Amino acid sequence: MQFPTDTSTEAIVALRRLEGQIRGVQRMVEEQAECRDIVTQLAAAKGALDRVGFRLMTAAIGHADSDTDLDQLEKLFLKLS
Repeated sequence: MQFPTDTSTEAIVALRRLEGQIRGVQRMVEEQAECRDIVTQLAAAKGALDRVGFRLMTAAIGHADSDTDLDQLEKLFLKLS
């Protein structure tokens, strides 16, 4: 199952942004920031990663042909939830 190129480009941009966010969280841990602040940033990163996954799934579903296995799609979707 594939998705359109523009979706790939959007996903790469979002993942690079997330990479920077994770580096920021690493710095927070190294600098012994408040646990509350670190957990807040981790939750934000997790939410952003979930959004990338759901966006890819949505694009793949929209781009799917009639031969697409719906059980396989459901299993992929459930992995993200």
